[in-house]
Amino acid sequence: MISALIRSLAAALALLAAAPAWAEWYEASSDHFVIYADDKEADIRKFAENLERYHGAMAFLTGRDLEKPSPSNRVTIFVVGGQGDMRKLVGGNRYVGGFYIPRAGGSRAFVQDIRNTKGYPDFSTIVLLHEYAHHFLIGSSRFPKPRWLSEGAAEFFAATTFKDDGGLLIGRPALHRGAELVYADPVHVRELLDPALYEKQKGKGYDAFYGKSWLLYHYLSFSKERGRQLAQYQINLFNGMGPLEAGEAAFGDLDQLERELKNYMTGRGMMTYVLTPQQIGPISPVALRKLPAGEAAMMPVVIRSQRGVDDKEAAALLTEARAIAARYPDDPGALAALAEAEYDAGNDAEAIAAADKAIARDPRRVNAYVQKGYALFRQAGEAEDPKVAYDAAMKPFEALNAFENDHPLPLIYYYRSQVERGLKPNENARAALEKAATLAPFDQGLQINAGMMLIGEGKHAIARDFLAPLAASPHGGGAAERAKLLMKLIAAAKEGESLDLAEAVRGADAAADAAPEDGAEGEGDGGGGGEGDAS
Repeated sequence: MISALIRSLAAALALLAAAPAWAEWYEASSDHFVIYADDKEADIRKFAENLERYHGAMAFLTGRDLEKPSPSNRVTIFVVGGQGDMRKLVGGNRYVGGFYIPRAGGSRAFVQDIRNTKGYPDFSTIVLLHEYAHHFLIGSSRFPKPRWLSEGAAEFFAATTFKDDGGLLIGRPALHRGAELVYADPVHVRELLDPALYEKQKGKGYDAFYGKSWLLYHYLSFSKERGRQLAQYQINLFNGMGPLEAGEAAFGDLDQLERELKNYMTGRGMMTYVLTPQQIGPISPVALRKLPAGEAAMMPVVIRSQRGVDDKEAAALLTEARAIAARYPDDPGALAALAEAEYDAGNDAEAIAAADKAIARDPRRVNAYVQKGYALFRQAGEAEDPKVAYDAAMKPFEALNAFENDHPLPLIYYYRSQVERGLKPNENARAALEKAATLAPFDQGLQINAGMMLIGEGKHAIARDFLAPLAASPHGGGAAERAKLLMKLIAAAKEGESLDLAEAVRGADAAADAAPEDGAEGEGDGGGGGEGDAS
């Protein structure tokens, strides 16, 4: 009897050890962020409030702000756990501290455990702040930025300290780049300004590009003499000067600038912006919701689904999702996650059934409408009567649009519903795609599709507005190559001239295939697109 009791106790302990730590999952919701974390309520709230202060500080310092995004177009942040959990999520890469995936209606960031440190932020938080700086700067300005300027600005804002009184220190020395600036292969300021020279000079080792970009941006931001030159440099680029020519015209002798940077790096008394709560202004209130048991149990599945899965991973994840949903058959969060897992595994009918159950229990469960729409669209591609099938496929997106008018996916899929049945998109559909691209300037595939549509209409100037920032993107990969080729195409055309888009597509695809894709890095940079693409 005693041995049986011991065996029973051992089995119970093993079961407890295997159980996921999901009992205290919370959702923190504010104007610009949604955070999911298995952590203390007070820590999650403080983390969310700090991020809203960071947004406010960027708006104050840049003199521009983003319009309040629709609820689904906010950045959703998943707190995945420790370094080991992050490594599993990214397939074993131990150098990734966090990463960001920009998608229309579904931008996602993945970070390690929340650490509301009073001093210099931990690396995972730096990654998040770096990527949100990109997100903010892309969304608030259509001006194309060269790589050094984009990364230098993101590093500048990422070195932020949150004060107990609600103030912020922004522009502190980027301590996480210190060793890089001292020990990595040096990068001359001329190489920052001339991408072709940088590529020619770049060795196989790790170099100081990020650190030097931060140093140049920091120096120009605080130097009274040099500060106005940065604005002139950007004007020179906007007026069509080549990258090196624009830099030399604005900054003068680049060797002298290089000497100044070396002195600046080794000198004392680097300046920092000290912002008070009053300067930042009022921040969005944070609403906290404790996830019910079923939705909480499903969070590990949700995180992996939102990260993205291949066929093998989708099959394994579906088994887990079905087991959890069976334990919580009335939980709308669990059912919506099941719908996504079914869709990822290629089971359209099952995805639709799970989505319908979720919607019946929560008529505003956004992901259920999205997954049902995805599944119906995939089915419509094989339907005998495309008109009936695509009309039906639009119903979930129309329902979603009714209570979230600026969600970009209904706009994108309205356009797709006409293209995919072989119709020439009407004026309303074209306007919908253009609107979606405006709402989600961070979605690379969407910018390409909007640009190509506008080229087809002969609206080359407007197309350039969508394509130019992507063409200059430091992490655009194949999408940036497509944008560059399309920019060359319209540069040689007259406004209103009809171009051969079929030839443009072939050329752009060939350029993209030849370009290396820029995936998730230790810096936290991720690819984009996904279901948000309008292609």
